[in-house]
Amino acid sequence: MSVRHPSMSDPRSGRVLVALLGFLLVLILAAAGTAFFAWSWVQSQFVAPGPAVEVTVVVIPRGEGLIQIANRFEREGVVSDARLFRLLVTLEEADRDLRAGEYAFPPEASMRDILERVREGVVVQYPITFAEGLTSAMIVRILEASDVLTGEISETPPEGSLLPETYLVQRGTPRSEIIARMQSDQDALIARLWPNRADDLPFDTVEEAIILASIVEKETGIAEERPRVAAVFVNRLRRGMSLDSDPTIIYGITGGEPLGRGIRRSELDNTNNPYNTYHFAGLPPGPIANPGPDAIAAVLNPADTRDLFFVADGTGGHVFAETYAQHQRNVANWRRVERERGGR
Repeated sequence: MSVRHPSMSDPRSGRVLVALLGFLLVLILAAAGTAFFAWSWVQSQFVAPGPAVEVTVVVIPRGEGLIQIANRFEREGVVSDARLFRLLVTLEEADRDLRAGEYAFPPEASMRDILERVREGVVVQYPITFAEGLTSAMIVRILEASDVLTGEISETPPEGSLLPETYLVQRGTPRSEIIARMQSDQDALIARLWPNRADDLPFDTVEEAIILASIVEKETGIAEERPRVAAVFVNRLRRGMSLDSDPTIIYGITGGEPLGRGIRRSELDNTNNPYNTYHFAGLPPGPIANPGPDAIAAVLNPADTRDLFFVADGTGGHVFAETYAQHQRNVANWRRVERERGGR
């Protein structure tokens, strides 16, 4: 009769252990497979087309956190699940990168597309256009009429201190910020143009250049004419002649608002109007509008001519003359055009 040694292992217990290990391995593989497919599904949701069927505008107020933003996106219909969007933001470690503002999300934008737009601050931009030659009061009225901008304007900026252009703004931009940008842009333009100005100009300061540029701006709306119009005024200043500019008289009467009629002889003869450049030689006491870049550049580098006069030619432009006799003939032609138009 044989006796089993106590240290000898039972073959059945080995098989049980192997089976148990195999079962655990199957569970692990199954769990890993489930996790893999679950993670793949989550990743696919991040890049899947979103639920929006048209461009959707969403405003993220300042101070909102991730949970509020995600819920807002789900409520506005640009993401299908706020929790998945929060997961994406968390995985990207982008919760501190979300920027307030007004966003226009395209149809079917994915969660990742939406996140990238908000991270980069791709907000809706609104153009606000200020035409050359507007007074500062007119520019303030445009700013105040905008329903995109916010805040009050405490005082009208100095005349001639703003650079009229088209500015892109986002909803909620303070009106005072636009004024600051217009002033800063003019400063930058002057800093670039002033060092390259023509020699022997009949003025010494930037302020005087802006005054003259504002007159040029109001005298012609044709960009190609501005250097020649500027040359007329520069030549007259060099000779000590009066500028004889109608827009300066109008500014002295209305502050730059349209007169709505012709200038009267009594207004031409009015010596109490400091902007009467028919009576006072030299530059008026200040700008009469906010000149654009072309007018400023024209004054700093006027055309090389000996012109001293110009008058309307009936086509929207002007005809120029070096002598008073030539100018009188040009004026007579203009008067004839006026009579013909009046007859029609």
